[in-house]
Amino acid sequence: MALNGRDGAAIPVEEVAIEIEELATSLERIMSDDLYMSPKCCIFKTPKILSRHNEKAYIPNAFSIGPLHHSNQNLKRTEKIKYKYLRGLINRSENPKKKLREFIEAIQRIESEARECYAGLVKYNPDEFVKMLVVDGCFLIELFRKDSKLVPRDEDDPVFTMSCIFQFLYHDLILLENQIPWLVLDCLFEMTKEENGNSEPLVQLAIEFFANMFSSAPSPVYDPNLLAKSKHILDLLRNWLIAPIYPTQSNEVSEWQPFPSATEIKESGILFKKHEDAKSILDIRFDKGILEIPNLLIQETTETIFRNLISFEQCSREYPPIVTCYAILLDNLINTVKDVNILCSSDIIDNWLNPEDATQFFNKLYLDAYVKIFYYLNLCKEVNAYRKRRWPRWRAAYMHNYFGTPWVIASQIVAAIVLILTFLQTLFSII
Repeated sequence: MALNGRDGAAIPVEEVAIEIEELATSLERIMSDDLYMSPKCCIFKTPKILSRHNEKAYIPNAFSIGPLHHSNQNLKRTEKIKYKYLRGLINRSENPKKKLREFIEAIQRIESEARECYAGLVKYNPDEFVKMLVVDGCFLIELFRKDSKLVPRDEDDPVFTMSCIFQFLYHDLILLENQIPWLVLDCLFEMTKEENGNSEPLVQLAIEFFANMFSSAPSPVYDPNLLAKSKHILDLLRNWLIAPIYPTQSNEVSEWQPFPSATEIKESGILFKKHEDAKSILDIRFDKGILEIPNLLIQETTETIFRNLISFEQCSREYPPIVTCYAILLDNLINTVKDVNILCSSDIIDNWLNPEDATQFFNKLYLDAYVKIFYYLNLCKEVNAYRKRRWPRWRAAYMHNYFGTPWVIASQIVAAIVLILTFLQTLFSII
């Protein structure tokens, strides 16, 4: 007996049975793999739909941290720096060999918990994984202490003597795919506090390292105990932004509401003011015709940090997309170079890029990201309601029609001068 194929040719039943068996075996093999995703997972591979807009913003330049980029041969040259930092750390203890073995033993105890922090299969066996966590974890702890000058820096340390290496590292440590669990860092840090004789918490050291990541005037640490619950460094930076404002978030479920550009806001008579007392760059307020926005520093790493924070929020089921909402708001606020210049003149933006690059950066930042709850919905409603009032609406129309270009402005000035001269001439003729 035979069956007909797609082209009408007869296929023996035996061959069909073999093909079915092969397909079934293949599916069974896939299903037998560990498809379980731990509820503790917090370190993800960035979805292609997000990374395609700027792949360089998600890939390390020089340093691999954790397992996801550990096999990248282009990053192997910096492994020597990590081992040098590890050696410096254990050499400050009374018994370096014993201290190293204590590190390994401690990380072995939390190896399975650390493995669950990664979404998907970690392809390294327990020994390889523990070695990686010890080396990377000690490197980061030593880095933060050296940056705060709690331990001496070697004269030949490339991290602090070569500006390009430091900049590469700064970029690499904020990538979603380039993280190790905070519990590993905390474990190793607690085991080395006595050798360093300082009581400054790990959270504080890490925040000091990234102090100027978001603003020229960095916010203080809001709640060290809360930040200590972070899952990894990128999560720590997100919590640093969100912790001061999170209790005030809107619970209204809604799509985002359009927000006017900086030019449109200025034309309607709303004043821009730098929020001097802001606890976070996310703390934007509107009251009585004044829009207060905290200072934002736009530099080379700004796009990288925001893209990775957005990716983290999009992948995490437990985190509201507050940073994503901030990116949406800024995209609406900044459409042209003129918008950038307005915000720069108000000291709201410190732009270290050229204005065109800053404009393009905001316009493409959150492409393909999804927001269900818009954090700034009430702010949008308040600003839009103010602009719909009669006087702001008339003023905006007048400013747009009669002060839109230099030539129109010049003609308005000439017309005003002619009107004044005519009035004076009439007045003198009467006198």
